[in-house]
Amino acid sequence: MKQAIQMHDVVALLHDLPEYGLVAGQVGTVVMDLAPGVFEVEFSDNSGKAYAMASLKAGALLVLHDEPVVA
Repeated sequence: MKQAIQMHDVVALLHDLPEYGLVAGQVGTVVMDLAPGVFEVEFSDNSGKAYAMASLKAGALLVLHDEPVVA
């Protein structure tokens, strides 16, 4: 079962978004819930400087986990 996306989730892109200069696999953080299933995602570098913002549907994102999750 796919996990529902929530505020502050760390997510990865599932496909390229050339209009934003982003490629599949880039990692961002959900910063706003815009509508059901639509999120504003901020992409930033290792120093925390944002380099892109995009409004994306849940189907374009994969929630990442840094601790064990029960399937």
